[in-house]
Amino acid sequence: MRLWLILGAASAFISVAAGAFGAHALKARLSPDLLTIFETGARYQMYHSLGLIAMGLLMQLRPNPLLNAAGWAMLAGIVLFSGSLYALALSGVRVLGAITPFGGVGFLVGWVLFALAAWRQTG
Repeated sequence: MRLWLILGAASAFISVAAGAFGAHALKARLSPDLLTIFETGARYQMYHSLGLIAMGLLMQLRPNPLLNAAGWAMLAGIVLFSGSLYALALSGVRVLGAITPFGGVGFLVGWVLFALAAWRQTG
């Protein structure tokens, strides 16, 4: 499905831009712990951007509702996990970290659905 290829590529672009922004513009402005939090958001966004691209490639070969659901779960994970870490690092508001585990659950659900889709795949 083209949607996952486009969203995956766009998210990967944002991840690279965020990583560069963190490494260059934020290095002198954030404390080391907040910079690490920001970098974690960028790293996990990239991992799951690649997951979205994998969904798109597989969906083009064999459309599968489980893969589509996995893509939505990973996208929600990116927004909630990485987004909350970016917001926490930039604002210093630690309560935003309470949102992060919901994104982690989105990531986990996405990978479980991906595995189920592969398991159910025939020939």
